[in-house]
Amino acid sequence: MKSKKINFNFKFSLNSSGQALVTLLFFVLIGITIISAAAILVYENVQSASVTEQGTYAYYVAESGVDEALLQMLRNPSYLGTPAGQPLPVGSGSVSVQVSNGVITAVGAYQNTVRKIQVQTVYNNYVLTISSWKEIE
Repeated sequence: MKSKKINFNFKFSLNSSGQALVTLLFFVLIGITIISAAAILVYENVQSASVTEQGTYAYYVAESGVDEALLQMLRNPSYLGTPAGQPLPVGSGSVSVQVSNGVITAVGAYQNTVRKIQVQTVYNNYVLTISSWKEIE
C-alpha cells in the first residue's frame, strides 16, 4: 500500500497581529487594575497607621499633663490646672489640665487627634494618693 500525504493548510480569517494586540491590551488592563487596587490598599493602610500613631502621641501628651498636674499638686495642694485657653506645649502637641476636687482631667492634642485622661486623687496628711487613672471620651 502506498501512503498518502495529507496536507493541512489552515487560513485564519482574522489578522494574527490584531489578535495579539487585543490580547496584550487585555492583559495590560488586568495588570493595571490589580496594581491600582494594591496601591489603594497600601495607601489606606498608611493612612490608618498614621491616625493610630497620632492618637498614641496625643495620649502620651495627655499623660504628661497628668504628670505635671501631680507634680504641681504635691508642691501646691490648691493647684487648679492650666489657665483657660492657655494649654501647655508638649513637643508638637499641647495639653490642657483642669483640677477639681482631686480629679485631674488632662486633654492632650496632637494635630487633629484629641485624647483625654482622668485621674482621681486623694490628698490626706501631706500624702497624695492616686485612686484611679483612666482614659475618658
